[in-house]
Amino acid sequence: MRRGTLLNSWKVVWVVLADDAIEFYKKKTDNSPKGMIPLKDAKLTSPCQDFTKRTLVFKVSTAKNQDHFFQASHLEEREVWVKDIKRALTCLQGGKKFARKSTRRSIRLPENVNLSELYVLMKDQDSGVKELKVEKDKRLFNHCFTGNNVIDWLISEGKARNRAEGLMLATGLLNEGFLLPAGDVSKDGAEKGAECVFLDQIEALYYFADSGFFCEGYSSDEDVIMKEEFRGAIVKQGCLLKQGHRRKNWKVRKFILRDDPAYIHYYDATKGEDDPLGSIHLRGSVVTAVEYVPDSKRQEVDGNLFEIITSDEVHYYLQAATADERKDWIKAIQSVAKMGK
Repeated sequence: MRRGTLLNSWKVVWVVLADDAIEFYKKKTDNSPKGMIPLKDAKLTSPCQDFTKRTLVFKVSTAKNQDHFFQASHLEEREVWVKDIKRALTCLQGGKKFARKSTRRSIRLPENVNLSELYVLMKDQDSGVKELKVEKDKRLFNHCFTGNNVIDWLISEGKARNRAEGLMLATGLLNEGFLLPAGDVSKDGAEKGAECVFLDQIEALYYFADSGFFCEGYSSDEDVIMKEEFRGAIVKQGCLLKQGHRRKNWKVRKFILRDDPAYIHYYDATKGEDDPLGSIHLRGSVVTAVEYVPDSKRQEVDGNLFEIITSDEVHYYLQAATADERKDWIKAIQSVAKMGK
């Protein structure tokens, strides 16, 4: 999301980080950007506290003192953008070019290599990389695979002649976001240098970007969250304010909505997605916009509220940042509640 400079309205845009600027487009398929923010001598502020009802905002201030505000959909997304923008600013200060702009150039991928096609082959259920369930550091990682398994597959399928070539291809897939790190070992490798580093190790765990990966944990009431809840495709995700059931206080939570089975999980927005705080089974539930919350003071929360009532008559009160965002969440939840299991 980007805040407009004239009307101060927030709109979804497609953003591209170049080596010396941030370009933003109305949509991904547009050939020319709507605008460009020069990064030379710019400053980055994160987190940005200029908006009381918006979280996960960061600010880019140009050399001409023009402020540009962006909002990420979840904490991890903001961290990645902030990290890469900082690297771009550091490169500009040192007279260097930001390396992450082109994975193909930076790791010397051959021109005939199509990473998108390779990713589709890797995900094939019959002949692709096999997804595993791995227990590590007292956690159970589902729908993941090890770094050395990826390299073995690339060689066995004739995509790489040796492990060095396989490592180059896997690093390209990691940098382009097709593969994602899971666990401390692979995440440490991904944080090194201007480029993510793929690890050809049995201890390094990874997963497909659009898979059903999750790390089994416990909800706030210590009930085990069953893996079946996570099998559905992600329909929508983002941050909302949620009222607690006991103390009735409001906290920012990250929500992930999945279909078939119909579940919405919520997480601590300041932490990762390994351990959900809880889940709501949406099958047969009712979701509506509301103007107030019975057990909440007016000054605590006001506007853009909605309520989920489950089939077991449990009430959940949530607040979106804007009226349009509330409308989108209600529409998405209603659709999942009606169609999902």
